[in-house]
Amino acid sequence: MVKPNAGLAGELMSTSEPSSSNDAVRVVVAGTGRIGAMHARDLARRVPGARLVGVFDVHAPAAEAVAAELDVPAVASLDDLLALDADAVAICTSTDTHVDVMVAAAEAGRAIFCEKPISLSLAEVDHGLGAVEAAGVPLQIGFNRRFDPSHRAVAEAVAAGDVGEVAICTITSRDPAPPPVDYIKVSGGLFNDMTIHDFDMARFVTGSEVVEVFAKGAVKVDPAIGEAGDIDTAVVLMTHANGAITTINNSRQATYGYDQRVEVFGSGGMAASDNTHEANTTVATAAGYGRPPLQNFFLERYAQSYLDQWVAFVGAVSTGTPPPVTGADGRAPLVIGLAAKRSLETGAPVLVADVQ
Repeated sequence: MVKPNAGLAGELMSTSEPSSSNDAVRVVVAGTGRIGAMHARDLARRVPGARLVGVFDVHAPAAEAVAAELDVPAVASLDDLLALDADAVAICTSTDTHVDVMVAAAEAGRAIFCEKPISLSLAEVDHGLGAVEAAGVPLQIGFNRRFDPSHRAVAEAVAAGDVGEVAICTITSRDPAPPPVDYIKVSGGLFNDMTIHDFDMARFVTGSEVVEVFAKGAVKVDPAIGEAGDIDTAVVLMTHANGAITTINNSRQATYGYDQRVEVFGSGGMAASDNTHEANTTVATAAGYGRPPLQNFFLERYAQSYLDQWVAFVGAVSTGTPPPVTGADGRAPLVIGLAAKRSLETGAPVLVADVQ
């Protein structure tokens, strides 16, 4: 059973005060690209009880720029980063290096926060999780959408029984524009780059594991994406262990903005999260109703959830409690993604148990 850990981040945000430097959870960041730099800024400025103590990137100027901005050291290697006096490591490097960094951090005895996906290889994921288990260190996977207040409220309503027995979950996830084709080529494909968030969300909000996957995909946005061996449009139908059915629809391009919606329908009612607009304003005239556009970038839409996931992680490390998004939570969506890819290739439903 997948259970929401919905209240933790909100409780910490409302009760925590910034800690002194002596009792703060000291964090180093490996990888200072767009996501890593954002995490570094949050840790340095916004996360109660955390202190950023160093950064590293294989592209030294990137690390040096973040270090200068945040007044922390930039080191020359991963070994140097792990030699710093720190409690935890944030892994924000390229996906193909996640497991190597995870193993090194575990062996160094550091708590670990790892961006998704852990790896595109299930064998590599298991290797990394085995190292974490052997070292006995905390691990949290960066499925930040679990901490979005709206999505979290859906999971809480389902867990509380407000919607009754879950029958259907519907997830819409559409980007405002596709990423560069060079990124698509190394992303692991739509399912393991974009839909992986939705696979995690389906488990989270329904409270039930996925047992079967059927996927259909097409190239409807950019022929270059197809030439790169990927799809840009997909619908995935999943069956859960509790009998519920989830449908996910994805597109790499929604001209009207970043479209993010989750709905769970059950025997007792429905719970849904809606899109976030640039302003919560409606103008009604004789010509009709108008609203401001949707937020157009994931860093804006999920700014609070990125922060709250760190609050939850820091709280878990400081209190010695398990982090709320586990290694198993990181593994399951990859397995579902591999099943979806196999289904797309074969045109038939795939049992998740056959991919494990």
